[in-house]
Amino acid sequence: MTTQDTINTPFYIELPARGIIEIEGEDRHAFLQRLITNDIALLKEQPVIYACLLTPQGKFLHDFFITEGPDVLLIDCEGHARAQDLYERLQKYKLRAKVNISVEPANHVYACYNAKPDPGYFDPRHKDLGWRSYMHPENAHKEEFSFWDQKRIALGIIDGSRDAAVEKSTMDELNIEKYYGVSYTKGCFVGQELTARMHHRGLGKKHLKIVEGDTLPPSHTDLKSAEGKVVGEMRSSSGIKGLALLKDDFHGEFDEYQICILGQ
Repeated sequence: MTTQDTINTPFYIELPARGIIEIEGEDRHAFLQRLITNDIALLKEQPVIYACLLTPQGKFLHDFFITEGPDVLLIDCEGHARAQDLYERLQKYKLRAKVNISVEPANHVYACYNAKPDPGYFDPRHKDLGWRSYMHPENAHKEEFSFWDQKRIALGIIDGSRDAAVEKSTMDELNIEKYYGVSYTKGCFVGQELTARMHHRGLGKKHLKIVEGDTLPPSHTDLKSAEGKVVGEMRSSSGIKGLALLKDDFHGEFDEYQICILGQ
C-alpha cells in the first residue's frame, strides 16, 4: 500500500493495550464529576470528553476518554493491569453513590481514517488522531500502530503512562490543558488545588517537549547536559521523534545523545 493510497482510502490502526470501564446507576454523572479533571456536563454538547484521575496532591494516575451509552458511561482507558487499577480506585471512591462499576481489562479500540466508524467519535485532543471506535469500518485496511504513534508524538500528546510518570507528573508538565483534558470552571475534583495553583501562577518549571534524533534513548533514560547535569528524562518515541520531559531553562546541548528540541 503506497503513501498516496493510505491518504485516500479508509484505514484503521488498532491501539494496543486498551480497556473499558462501565459505570451504571443514577448517580453516575455526579460520581465522576467530583473525581475527574474535566467537566462531565460537556457530554450534553459533545460525544466524548478527555479527562484524568489524579492523586489528592494533583499527580497523574490515569487518563481516559468518556462517552455515554444508554444508561451507562463508558471509559476507554489503558488496559490490563492499568484498567484494573483504575477500576479499583473508582470502587474506593464509590462510598454510598448509587453506581455499579465493571471492568473489561482488554478491549479493542481503533483509530480510523477516511471513513467514520459507527459508532465513533473524533479524538477530542486533535483531529489528526482520527476517529476512535470500538470497531473499525468495513472494507478498510489495517495500518501499523507506528503511523498513529508518530502523528501523536509530532503533536506533543501523551499516551497515558508511556509519557506520564504515575503519581509524579502534573497536568501542567504534561500539557493536558492544551488538549482539552482539564476544566478550571467545573468546580472541585480530586487534586484540583495543586492543578489550579500551577495553572494560574505559572509554577511549572519543566514540560513535555517534542525532540528529534537519529537514535533516541529508551524511555525513562535520564538526559544530561554537556556539563553532565540531568536536565530531563526521555519518554515515548517512534521513529526519529519522541517526547521528553525537560527543564524549561535548558537550551544547550545534550551530553550523549544528538537530540534536537522541536517544540512544546
